[in-house]
Amino acid sequence: MAVDAGSGAVILARIRRRLEGPNTIGNSTGFWIGFLLVVLALVGYPFVGGGGQLSLFLVLALLGLSLSLVWGYAGVLSFGQVVFFGIGGYAFGVVSINFASPQGITAALVVGVVGGALGAALLGYFMFYGGVRDVYVTIITLVSTMVLHTFMAQTAGSEWTIGEAALGGFNGMPQIPLLALGVEGASYQFVYNEIELTLPVVGAVEIDPFYYLALAMLVASYLGLRMLVNSDFGRVMVAVREDEDRTRMFGYHVERTKLLAFTLGGALAGLSGVLYAARNVFIDPTVFSLLFATLPVIWVSVGGRKSLLGAIVATIAVEYVRVSMQGELALVILGGLLVGTILALPGGIVPWIHETFVRNRPDPTDIETPDAPETATEVTDP
Repeated sequence: MAVDAGSGAVILARIRRRLEGPNTIGNSTGFWIGFLLVVLALVGYPFVGGGGQLSLFLVLALLGLSLSLVWGYAGVLSFGQVVFFGIGGYAFGVVSINFASPQGITAALVVGVVGGALGAALLGYFMFYGGVRDVYVTIITLVSTMVLHTFMAQTAGSEWTIGEAALGGFNGMPQIPLLALGVEGASYQFVYNEIELTLPVVGAVEIDPFYYLALAMLVASYLGLRMLVNSDFGRVMVAVREDEDRTRMFGYHVERTKLLAFTLGGALAGLSGVLYAARNVFIDPTVFSLLFATLPVIWVSVGGRKSLLGAIVATIAVEYVRVSMQGELALVILGGLLVGTILALPGGIVPWIHETFVRNRPDPTDIETPDAPETATEVTDP
């Protein structure tokens, strides 16, 4: 048993070394205990509050993570993450409608993620290897979003039908099948309120399996990105963000680094789009709108663009406020929040909270313990 415990401790230490580093917040045992408690609270949340809109916020947090990776670590401010988000969602819809079997829907999920990655790789290749830098990258990604929004809005005719899937223009693409994973005879379909449990204290509770899928995807993506940004490749990304010319001078391939980060961000945005379309069984061109393209920038700016955790926390918090306060007032609050954060806390709220906690944390060496022996004073005979 001692050998097994020792082996487990070694494996845990190796995992922690890969998850921790200078590029992420939370490199202590206390952080991981808190992280585990928050995840357990999210697991138990449907039993007391229902899944509700939280499953949607978890899906959108993946989109926030994609921009945090691309902007916060590779230094590429992109308004085009919703492009790859929409490509993923529409690709999932087209394939799943035409192949509505479990294996077809499973393949549609893969196609959506790959579609988002390919879209990012294609756009990124022409930008980065074409010498486009700084604010011009931002402009090109913004224009790409606007072009796709205009294009998809006019796809209402019958000529814009791919097999059995009609793109639908502004009416959108309805009748997207529910998400199913597996193959015929060995699959699971994520039907809302499929599971009903009766608990002794709470009573009857309806559980949304999709909520737990979104939560699992988000936690896995967060942990995977922590490993990535703390790896050698992650350190190169940060070097590119800080000074492209100096990084190139040291022999690193700047364009390839930015393209790989941009492609990975596109794949993550595509996954978010797939889950969005699967949850709503519907997608329309508003996913390419200017408002929606701006939201990830607000989430990441408020939470802290150099913090993966900040992107998740801010996405959930900001979306909760936005959904709770529909209309023009919500837009005013979002704009004020963005401006206020940039002026007062340019690094983001979550990094500021972390720095404040670390700065005010007492030094263990300064804490007197009652069991500490008094320092002996040497006495010499006269």
